[in-house]
Amino acid sequence: MSRTETDSLGAIEVPATAYWGAQTQRSKENFAIGSQPMPLAVVHALAQIKKAAARVNARLGELPDDIAKLIEQAADEIINGSLNEHFPLVVWQTGSGTQSNMNVNEVIAGRANEIAGQGRGGKSPVHPNDHVNRAQSSNDCFPTAMHIAALQAIKHDLFPAVKLLRDGLDKQAKRYANLVKTGRTHMMDATPVTFGQELSAFVAQLDYAKHAIEHCLPAVAELAQGGTAVGTGLNSSPSFADDIAKELASATGLPLTSAANKFAALAGHEPLVSLSGALKTLAVALMKIANDLRLLGSGPRAGLAEVLLPANEPGSSIMPGKVNPTQCEALSMLACQVMGNDVTVNIAASHGHLQLNVFKPVIIHNILQSIELMADGCRNFQVHCIAGLQANEQQMADHLENGLMLVTALNRHIGYDNAAKIAKKAYAENLTLREAAIALELVTDEQFSQWVRPQDMLKPEA
Repeated sequence: MSRTETDSLGAIEVPATAYWGAQTQRSKENFAIGSQPMPLAVVHALAQIKKAAARVNARLGELPDDIAKLIEQAADEIINGSLNEHFPLVVWQTGSGTQSNMNVNEVIAGRANEIAGQGRGGKSPVHPNDHVNRAQSSNDCFPTAMHIAALQAIKHDLFPAVKLLRDGLDKQAKRYANLVKTGRTHMMDATPVTFGQELSAFVAQLDYAKHAIEHCLPAVAELAQGGTAVGTGLNSSPSFADDIAKELASATGLPLTSAANKFAALAGHEPLVSLSGALKTLAVALMKIANDLRLLGSGPRAGLAEVLLPANEPGSSIMPGKVNPTQCEALSMLACQVMGNDVTVNIAASHGHLQLNVFKPVIIHNILQSIELMADGCRNFQVHCIAGLQANEQQMADHLENGLMLVTALNRHIGYDNAAKIAKKAYAENLTLREAAIALELVTDEQFSQWVRPQDMLKPEA
């Protein structure tokens, strides 16, 4: 069953059950590309914009109160997720996001008209362009939705997940604050650290990455709305931009403001480029954490084996009893994806031409995917890896005892060159440092015990 809807190109058949209209149907048929739907976060943000615009336009006398209320009611149904199935369009569409903006306009109008008793769809009493899209353009609605969607995803999903992992690592760092082990530089044995100090680096890296993201957010909170088609604000009231920013801020709880320069807000996406770069910084930190724990957990017999990673599932289809660092691998892979997403965002943002960047959907698709992957990854890694992580204290002690770089403690007493002789002799003849030092008659047994104390090599000397 179908019904006939119209747009400027003429009539087209639309499924009778659909709330959308002609433009959505044409896009659905013309852009059957891939399986990546326009993120619902963007759709819901667009609905927030339409609701806010209806309120502002009604207050300004630009929209009848009854029409505004119908728009608000339909928009609320989108925002709460009850109409999600009516947004079938994919990311790979017009670069301004026009079709998705019209998809929202048409669904709101179609549902509003049904509420008004006029049947599903159509353009009366609520028109998708004249009423729902009043004082707006896809060119300012879509970037505004991009910013709102990104901010909401970071606030409600990413930051809580990062905090969960950060706090989990911090707990383990405090647990092992005094457990001395071998440090490593260039993948080679180095002077001692505590396992707590090693883990504290991960905590600090996450803190830095979160701070980098936070630094980008004020610019993302500046909205393009009110610029309409090219940034001039044509067809909107002088106060519309500021009024709708305040309305959206109140509705979302986000510190939203109107962008000072709407031309830049439509034609360039520097705030999102910066945000993508900061998200990449977080991905780099996650990659480091995953890779380090994978190395420390390598073995169990022929590797470092200093860390015992939780055994979540069998690791091999052919090698019985093998357990692999799967959580580390998953976190590493999603970090790779985020880094690749940043490249896409950079390329897309750099191709803005004249008054409009026409790569908007792919920019927000990649940013939201990065946020989702890292939020899920942080939660999953904390629950399935960090919470159950244990130090192999005996292995750490054995490596420390057999390490050669404890000889560094002798530098201040016998000089670098003499200390090097001890290390070389110990390595060549498979001796302990103590045995080599005494054999070379460079220190006494008593002096070695006094000067080479791993627990005293963890901070600057007094």
